Amino acid sequence: MDSIPAYKIFSLGDSAVTIDFGNQINDQVNKQVINLFQQFSAAPFEGMIEAVPAYSSLTIFYNFFLLRSKLDPNILVCDWVKKRVEEKLFEIVPGEESQPLIHHIPVCYDEEFGTDLARLSEEKNLSISEIIQIHCSKKYRVYMLGFLPGFAYMGEVDDRIVAGRKAQPTQIIAGSVGIAGKQTGIYPLNSPGGWQIVGRTPKKLFDPLKSESCLLKAGDEVEFYSITKDEFKNSQSRNS
Repeated sequence: MDSIPAYKIFSLGDSAVTIDFGNQINDQVNKQVINLFQQFSAAPFEGMIEAVPAYSSLTIFYNFFLLRSKLDPNILVCDWVKKRVEEKLFEIVPGEESQPLIHHIPVCYDEEFGTDLARLSEEKNLSISEIIQIHCSKKYRVYMLGFLPGFAYMGEVDDRIVAGRKAQPTQIIAGSVGIAGKQTGIYPLNSPGGWQIVGRTPKKLFDPLKSESCLLKAGDEVEFYSITKDEFKNSQSRNS
């Protein structure tokens, strides 16, 4: 890697460390994180279990008891891991920038599914059709997965439809598409949630029976397109 953004490494409990590049939503930083994730995963250090990428950080989990049994008693496991991580950080080479996998995801923005569209329309002084057009007009980067299995945090939405979270979570149906701040995302499972719901997709985002259980992964890109309620129901019946 030619240049590494400013970072800090800190312990997360007694079995993980995080490389943190700052609290930011930034395409280039996230690409660095994904590159690190891929290369740590391809060549893990002894005792490493897995790496988990986020917006601007990478958390690396390790087997504390295995390392404790192998290291000198005077050496702290977390210090040894931090040293290995930092050494590897400076060995990382730039990955070839491959084309991201693009997913075209249908969304029904009918008022039955877009339960917060009317309120958002009034708040933003935009018609519902304008909100739909704006939401569908961008290509969104999947920055990270979290909160629920297969829940992809994507960004950034157009400033005109940026929306705050709800004060109180409500029960959200699987497939619901929401906006929170400058992020958009799809609930893969029925769950309480505080995002502003603008529609629903018939696509299944998480299937534990598949080898690739999550439809989306960090680094992918998503484009939404609008479908009718009939198209939604037909697609849902085919996917069930």
